[in-house]
Parts: sequence; structure tokens; C-alpha cells
Amino acid sequence: MWEQILVNGLISGGKYALLAMGFALIYGVARIMNLSHTAYYMLAAYLIYYLNQSLAVPLPLAYLLAILVVLVIGVTTYHYLVAPVREQFTAVLIVTLVMAIVVQEIIFIFFGGHFRSLPPLIPGTTTLAGIKITYQHLLTLATVLVTLTGIWLLLFKTRLGIAIRAMAMDREVANLMGMPESRIALVTVAISVGLAAISGAMVAPLLILDPLMWMHPLVVVMAAVILGGLGSIKGSILGAFILAFAEIMLVFTLPKLAYLRGSVSMAVMLAVLLIRPEGLFGIFMEGER
Repeated sequence: MWEQILVNGLISGGKYALLAMGFALIYGVARIMNLSHTAYYMLAAYLIYYLNQSLAVPLPLAYLLAILVVLVIGVTTYHYLVAPVREQFTAVLIVTLVMAIVVQEIIFIFFGGHFRSLPPLIPGTTTLAGIKITYQHLLTLATVLVTLTGIWLLLFKTRLGIAIRAMAMDREVANLMGMPESRIALVTVAISVGLAAISGAMVAPLLILDPLMWMHPLVVVMAAVILGGLGSIKGSILGAFILAFAEIMLVFTLPKLAYLRGSVSMAVMLAVLLIRPEGLFGIFMEGER
């Protein structure tokens, strides 16, 4: 049982970590609380299903096309729907929530409320340190590790990363230094949406697809970001894995209460807000290394 808890916890934590990192990035740079973030995660999974099962597109190509399409959709909707109201916090919440519901309803129209599933990108299983694990699980874990490492290097080893961090810490100073704030925000949105799409693509063969699958991850991601410190990258990643393992522990040790797994994140989020509102690491990228 503990082996399964470890494997499932790492997979679930990796999924939440990619989503939480994207959520934290866009909040840190553009101060946008994007409630449609996990809708892109769901959209990527369904696009892969449609391309592969309905149009007979080979699965590797379906993955690539789905991620690219979601990236274009995310950047376009930001430019035309979110950017004009981004300085109005309440308006952003309403617009992004409506966007998520629109995606949900489109999926209901095209796919109905039926559960769907995808074949693994790499079939087969292997034994690793005495743990039986599928190649799809290994691929997902490797993708999460490479993606998280790549984003970390981008933020701390490139000029773009320096600009993103500067914009997150003080937009006015960054503007005075000649950094194009709107362009950096757009690039950050693209990174955020890309992370959501990659997360959805990697776990699509491991999950049952349904049009409401964006709701639970959104709650967990918000709780993880608040737990880690609103806008903190390393805090968001740590918070994601903490909540993922808490959920998996509940499911495996108390299966009759598995339906309460969403309550775990809500309880953690409320406790953090009451006890330590700044979270584990506080302000975005302040001293992060």
C-alpha cells in the first residue's frame, strides 16, 4: 500500500505542482487570480482525446498539437478578455470564472457527460526498487521533473527570467527601467497556460476524463499557492506536494472517506489564512534560490 501511496502521491503532486507554479507565476507578475487556469488543463486532455480517438491522429502528435492549441487559446483569451480588465480584481475573477464555465459547457456539448479514457503514450510496466510502475507513470514523473527544472532555470538563469522576477517584485521600478510590462505579462501568461496544458496532457492517460475535472484541481491549486505563500514558486511546489500526499493518504487509509479528499485542501487553506496568512514563504520570489 505504501508503495502505491508514494507513486500516486508523486504523480498527483507533480500535476498540482505544474498547475500551482503557473498559477503563482501569473499572479506574481500580472496580479491575476486566474480561475480558468485548470480549465486549460482539462481542455488539453480532451483535445488529445478528440485528436486521437476521433481524428485518428497519432498519440505523440496529438499531445503536441493539443498543447499548442491550448497555448494559442490561452494567450488569445488573455489578450482580448482579461488584459482590458486586469487592473480590476473583481472583474478578473468574474471573467476568468466565466471562461472556465464556457470551456466546461463546450465540452459538455461536444462530448456529453460521459466518462472518457485515453490509452497510455507508452504502454507496459516495469519494477523499480521493488515497486511495480507503468511506463506512463515514469514518463509523467520525468516530464514533471524536466518541466519544473526548466522553468526554474528560465527564471533564474536568463534575462527573461530576471525581467519576470523584477516585474513581480515591483512593476513601477521595472517600467522605469524600460521593461515592457504588458509584453512580459503576456509571456508569463503563455508560460502559465503552457504549464497547465502540459499537466493535463501528461495525466490524461492516468485519469478518467469528465467535463467537471477542472474544479477539484482549482481548489487544490489555490490551497497550495496560499499554503506556500501567494505568488511564491517554491512555496507553491511544496504546498502542491503536501496537499497531494494528504489526499492520497486519506484515499488509501480511509477509503470510505475518499469523497472528502477535496475538503482536505479547503481545510488547509482556511487554516493557513487564519494562522499564517502569508503562507510558508511569503512574497513572490523574495530571496528565492
